[in-house]
Amino acid sequence: MNTFKLKKIFIIIFLFLIPSSSMAGDLLLKSFGHSSFLIKGKGKSILLNPFKSVGCASGLREPKGVSSDFILASSKLADEGYNPNDQLMFVNPGVYKFEDILLNGIEVPHDRLGGRRLGMATVWSWELNNLKIVHMGGAAGEIDIDSQIMLSRPDILFISIGGGFKSYNGKEASDVVKILKPSIVVPVHFVRDQNIIDDCDFSNADLFLENMQDFKVKYIGESYKINSKRIDKDTIYIFAY
Repeated sequence: MNTFKLKKIFIIIFLFLIPSSSMAGDLLLKSFGHSSFLIKGKGKSILLNPFKSVGCASGLREPKGVSSDFILASSKLADEGYNPNDQLMFVNPGVYKFEDILLNGIEVPHDRLGGRRLGMATVWSWELNNLKIVHMGGAAGEIDIDSQIMLSRPDILFISIGGGFKSYNGKEASDVVKILKPSIVVPVHFVRDQNIIDDCDFSNADLFLENMQDFKVKYIGESYKINSKRIDKDTIYIFAY
């Protein structure tokens, strides 16, 4: 057997032996404001909580015409599950599969009254590029023990910090973070360098950051690429939009 064929065999064996996480590639996060993001990785695009630009979302640029494989929504409310074109959307709790992505939707109260006022929100957990991602954009209630176990230790946690009727406030969000122990935290439902809108689920990030002093803070733009092989630890990403 010649040298070229031997090298080819060794390369094939080497590729099979490399852990999949080391070939995972980058994960792109793009913020649209409110609790809406586009996540792209491994040839897939997932749109989170698309909204209609009304009420507390007035003035924000709707994520119209965004190409995605499917939508994950906390509920069917206009500010977190707006789907006028009837795109494939997962919104109800349960376990689903889209190609090779396993989606786990868990019920969590949408308010601080066990859901008696605003019903239940769906918290989503899935893996992409070998990273565990949890989106809690619509949650404001307590998480039971079983859900804590399923959601624990994500690589990336999206969590509301706005403090309105259907959003954790900064202190409540920090308590959830300490329970779930994520590597990266992405706060949603807050405003940055703007006036607070009365009766909306918005605050600024200060109260949350005051309770998260063990975490580093990165102020970044509307989009950011995460290297799946070298993710930040104990870091908060504050996105602009």
